Amino acid sequence: MDQFLTTLVAILNSAISPQTAALAIAAIGLNIHFGYTGLLNFGQAGFMLIGAYAFAISIIGGLPIILAFLIALVAAVIFALILGIPTLKLRGDYLAIVTLSAAEIVRMVGRSSLLTNITGGSNGITGNEYRGPFTDLSFFGDGRVDFGPWNYDATGSNGWWFIATAWFVVALLCLFVWAIMRSPWGRVLRGIREDEDAVRALGKNVYSYKMQALILGGVIGAIAGIVYILPASLQADSMGRSMTYFIFTALLLGGAATVFGPVLGAIVFFALRLLVQGLAGQFVPGTIMNGQQTEQFAWIVIGITLMLVVIFRPQGILGNKKELSFDVK
Repeated sequence: MDQFLTTLVAILNSAISPQTAALAIAAIGLNIHFGYTGLLNFGQAGFMLIGAYAFAISIIGGLPIILAFLIALVAAVIFALILGIPTLKLRGDYLAIVTLSAAEIVRMVGRSSLLTNITGGSNGITGNEYRGPFTDLSFFGDGRVDFGPWNYDATGSNGWWFIATAWFVVALLCLFVWAIMRSPWGRVLRGIREDEDAVRALGKNVYSYKMQALILGGVIGAIAGIVYILPASLQADSMGRSMTYFIFTALLLGGAATVFGPVLGAIVFFALRLLVQGLAGQFVPGTIMNGQQTEQFAWIVIGITLMLVVIFRPQGILGNKKELSFDVK
């Protein structure tokens, strides 16, 4: 019983953590690419890393936090242009290959020993070097605060200030996506996803709309990178290929082309992993599966879950099967 309560508390903690919010934000950006436009972007982790590095290095360089934030967004725009200009006229699988490769290039450059003085190399950048200006903005005060089953510092690293800000950003982006996808611009994106030739026949510049979607989703990905590193440290390897897999899993679990699907998918993603890990630790003897193996088993279950979702419910938990069919262009 104690083990089950421990697992339940861990799930509740993960459900509201800034890392879960960051994954939800990254999935919201990917949703604009994949869910609404049909762009197969396998490099969303690259946008996260670009935003995180630009923000952290700017803060360390002495720039104000607002300017550092804007620099991160501009860096994401430039990265999207570099990716999109040569690839958006090609088939979706070319974009997938290019974005995956580009994200890996960003990660390898970030962890390169040649840039250790700037990016920290493979050791990364500790949060204490860039977190200060954001922590100073807190009006939550000091001490610890209880709220339901949660007990955190009011302002400390990974405390209520970080949690509240991260989920406030998630709420703002959900409202933003809800609004723009009901605008004429959003309807054009949906049309491109369904049949870009028909949209082109109506006189719309499909290439331009795809580029706009790639930039917008990439900028949101950069915001996710900033949220992800604020309560932690900046490690290039933490936003590699596995992060792209996590983002896609969260999006497909929750439901692509939905407003709240990425958010629900991010929460379910972490909750499912902790639930499987906790139950395996409780009911499977240590002689059969130790703690490290239960964690690996949890990832296997998530992979199988993703396969089952794609096969039997491709629209995800909240999606509409009539609207979405994984037909990327």
